[in-house]
Amino acid sequence: MNDDFPGPSANASSDRTPGVAWERATLEKLVFATIREQQSARRWKMFSRLLWLAVFGAIAWFAYTSNTTTTVSTPHTAVVDIKGEIASGAEASAEYVVASLRSAFEDEGAQAVVLLINSPGGSPVQAGIINDEITRLKGLHDKKVYAVVEETCASAAYYIAAAADDIYVDKASLVGSIGVLMDGFGFTGLMDKLGIERRLMTAGANKAMLDPFSPQDEAQKAYIQTMLGQIHAQFIEVVKKGRGDRLKENGDTFSGLVWNGQQAVALGLADGLGNLDYVAREIVKAEEIVDYTRRENVGLRLAKRFGASMGEGMFLAARAAGVQLK
Repeated sequence: MNDDFPGPSANASSDRTPGVAWERATLEKLVFATIREQQSARRWKMFSRLLWLAVFGAIAWFAYTSNTTTTVSTPHTAVVDIKGEIASGAEASAEYVVASLRSAFEDEGAQAVVLLINSPGGSPVQAGIINDEITRLKGLHDKKVYAVVEETCASAAYYIAAAADDIYVDKASLVGSIGVLMDGFGFTGLMDKLGIERRLMTAGANKAMLDPFSPQDEAQKAYIQTMLGQIHAQFIEVVKKGRGDRLKENGDTFSGLVWNGQQAVALGLADGLGNLDYVAREIVKAEEIVDYTRRENVGLRLAKRFGASMGEGMFLAARAAGVQLK
């Protein structure tokens, strides 16, 4: 037997060596790739947490700075904006306006409070709350309140202005609209033409009152009209109380008509022509103007938008994964 000739066992060992090395190298690559992936996932997770922390920190900072009221001790004219629709949840809601008024009245440096109004109206409930609070704060702090109208002071906005000691307008301002409305639509004729049947079930004879797909009931219509008349009477009482002998009442005063500024002054709905600077300088005698208007918190607004975006993203992700959200 020749010792130089490799035996069977040697040949087998030599044949397996390259295969073992390849498997080992492949396994090492897979292990290292898994480790790198886990490290990347951990880094992304940490980054996400830091990002969330930064977002919530920014929201908290905006919330703090937006709700911090600076007290001004030097004599000045305090201003509270009433702009846009007067409604719950809006910037001209009773919640925001009342908070602004309290801050303005409580500041010893505020010589008077000016309501800077540019609003077409809105909720009589919100306007009533603001009107009542103005009356209460005037008595509590013995400070004058002036309303200054920019473009519009109509309906619920005038309800608020009526609580002011004096109302100043621009000659082209729109003032008035002392009335109440409730509107809607009726589709019964269209449904008949299209052959659509309304299937409505209720418990309570008046539960479907003002349903746009059902014929209007005359008794229900009369009930609504009576209710609107009562709210209108409340509005008229507030205006008469606020304007007193200055009001030159006629048949159109409480009809819902709107007048320009010059007409409003002639009718006693306003006291004179003037803007914010004029009232601060000539009437209040405090030219420095400080805005006390409390607006929707910037941080809260960002949180709402961010939350809505996240909710939409989660919904789309769930839908893409075949999950149905009902």
